[in-house]
Amino acid sequence: MNATILDGRVLAKQLREGLRAAILDFTATHRNAPALAVVQVSGDAASDSYVRSISKACEAVGIRFIHQLLPAGTAQATLEAVLKGLSANREVDGILLQLPLPSGLNAHRAVALIDPRKDVDGATPTSAGLLAQGLPSLLPNTPAGGMELLRRYTIPLAGKRAVVVGRSNIVGKPMALLLLHEHATVTIAHSRTPDLAAVVREADIVVAAVGKPRLITGDMLKPGAIVIDFGINMRDDGTMVGDVDFASAAEVAGAITPVPGGTGPVTNMMLLRNVLQAAQGGAIAR
Repeated sequence: MNATILDGRVLAKQLREGLRAAILDFTATHRNAPALAVVQVSGDAASDSYVRSISKACEAVGIRFIHQLLPAGTAQATLEAVLKGLSANREVDGILLQLPLPSGLNAHRAVALIDPRKDVDGATPTSAGLLAQGLPSLLPNTPAGGMELLRRYTIPLAGKRAVVVGRSNIVGKPMALLLLHEHATVTIAHSRTPDLAAVVREADIVVAAVGKPRLITGDMLKPGAIVIDFGINMRDDGTMVGDVDFASAAEVAGAITPVPGGTGPVTNMMLLRNVLQAAQGGAIAR
């Protein structure tokens, strides 16, 4: 293996220590800890696990965690009322709606009701619009974590060719915009891109966010390319793999994120950073 490993666990530890100190200062000054409300509709085991991890992460840095767990049969109107109430609650600094929602609930309508000043997942239309225009906003946590890894490992972006494989609203599109804001030349590829390998091979920076295990292989990479893998794919044996075939890619890439242990650990730290930023007055003026 020739590639430098972009270690998300090490970076997450550093970020956690800095956040803990900043939150202690905030709490001492304002006499209240920043508060995060997570709204979850019951019925998804993966969501249960993720919410537990958020709760532990909040506890570790001193953020007050509020869990609004709604029953599986919750109506759209009830979900929307909860989100409106939290948006109006001055004691709540950040709101996260845990997705996916059960079938029959409209996630787009629900997310749009979150006050953008409390949108710590960067998911509302207002947050997306601000990001698109390069204006201050609370950034989506997963792509923000990828950018933080690139920044901490001092990987130059200006003038580089980047290919983002995946066009989701929560990872692919915002990651492309964040790279563009750093003056990279960005291409978004997806399931209908002809000759994906040829497109990827042109990239100095490859971002995989498509949800297909080991789609990107070493023979698709330019030698020395930087690879950011957001993929989380569970195999039948219970192991996790990314959207990149790590073994072959690591022989060609200049630097690469592992799965697990790459972008994942940094994502929650970006969420906590957003909660603190929202409590401080946020990226969006109140």
